Amino acid sequence: MKKYISNFTKYRFLLGELVKKGITLKYRRSYLGILWTLIEPLLTMIVLTIVFGALFGNKDRQFPVYILSGRLLYSFFSNSTKIAMKSIRTHSGMIKKVYVPKYMYPLSSILTDYIIFLISLIILVLVSIVLKVRPTIYLFQAIIPLVLLPVMAYGIGLILATLSVFFRDLEYIWSVALMMVMYTSAIFYKPARIVEAGYGWLLEINPLYSIVVNFRNSIFGSFLDLKALSISLAYSFGFLAIGVFMFLKKQDEFILHV
Repeated sequence: MKKYISNFTKYRFLLGELVKKGITLKYRRSYLGILWTLIEPLLTMIVLTIVFGALFGNKDRQFPVYILSGRLLYSFFSNSTKIAMKSIRTHSGMIKKVYVPKYMYPLSSILTDYIIFLISLIILVLVSIVLKVRPTIYLFQAIIPLVLLPVMAYGIGLILATLSVFFRDLEYIWSVALMMVMYTSAIFYKPARIVEAGYGWLLEINPLYSIVVNFRNSIFGSFLDLKALSISLAYSFGFLAIGVFMFLKKQDEFILHV
């Protein structure tokens, strides 16, 4: 463990540069630049509110905040894991030329997207103010799901980055899996509906849903759901442990396949 901490400290400057590069490349040749981070979720929220709110008879004034809070978390999870999955192959040229701890590449991908995600939360704050979602003391609880989210994403990212080096088709399989994650995260509907239909177990096996639940509880002024918290803790650190183990065991073989 001391060896890995020392190694990380030695290359932490490079991690910062990789993150800066990731943010720069994401908005290169974009006229709106970082503003698109705020505009895109706002437009998506409006469309989803019209479809799942007006057309399905949901007249809750704060429904847009409900949608936006779930959508922002899912967008980060989806984008970050996709980028982390490709990170080893994307940096294959550097891997072949110089030594850098390989876990830096998926880590920089997650951190890049996480910074962008944190900026996008500004629009959630503004929409909440407009729709009069009053902040309470429970809002401080949001720190917990906001910490668990990147931990889970990094763990899954390490697993995907390892497997995708050897199985290139994983990229397409993960896209389908993300679609299932989205529809079972209760982003567009109240979870009570799917529970009443007898499919509540789909929510519990979804690693993202438990984080979304407690993030929303924090926003709308409720105490953390302890069952969801325990599930999210198990998933986050479970995926991280598995991801680190797989990555470190296979990283020396990457150069033969990238």
